[in-house]
Amino acid sequence: MKRIFRALLNYFIKGLLIVVPLGAAFFLIFWAVSTIDNALNISDLFWENSKTGKPMYIPGLGILNVLVIVLIAGILVTNVVTDPIKGWFDRWLNRLPIFKFLYSSIKDLTEAFVGDEKKFNEPVLVEVNEFGLKKVGFLVQKDLNAIGLPGEVAVYFPYSYSFAGQVVIVSADKIKPINKTAAEVMKFVISGGVSGLE
Repeated sequence: MKRIFRALLNYFIKGLLIVVPLGAAFFLIFWAVSTIDNALNISDLFWENSKTGKPMYIPGLGILNVLVIVLIAGILVTNVVTDPIKGWFDRWLNRLPIFKFLYSSIKDLTEAFVGDEKKFNEPVLVEVNEFGLKKVGFLVQKDLNAIGLPGEVAVYFPYSYSFAGQVVIVSADKIKPINKTAAEVMKFVISGGVSGLE
């Protein structure tokens, strides 16, 4: 009886290892997509059901709205927006200090991952102390002369199971490049070291 119970428990645990990550991933994707779709879906403002006379909800229209807005913004920024317009926009932002802070922070973070000048593309290993403790991070600034720190660099250390992290300034001779892609190293760190470095 104990052997049967142990075997069933073993099967259950192995099933959990498959079902929980899959279920959580699908749930998070579904939640994010449905939240965005519900927030930005404007179909109920323009269409109504001819039989009931009530506003009609068209699933997926909110996501389509986001894709179209992002595409149009990309086309406009690439082909229409000039330096004088960018200058005017910057002056306008300077009048709204809180909005400017939020906008510039989010813009810098977005550009760090998907912009022309990706910041998290140089994974490094940093020797933290004299006992050989090392941390995995991403080199984000190679020259800190502007703040009076020659020979020092800024390294971003992401936290495991989170997209948060911290920036630490270390001596340039304490870092060692990692011969892996940034995506592999980020996956390794965020997963708590259990995946990403095959």
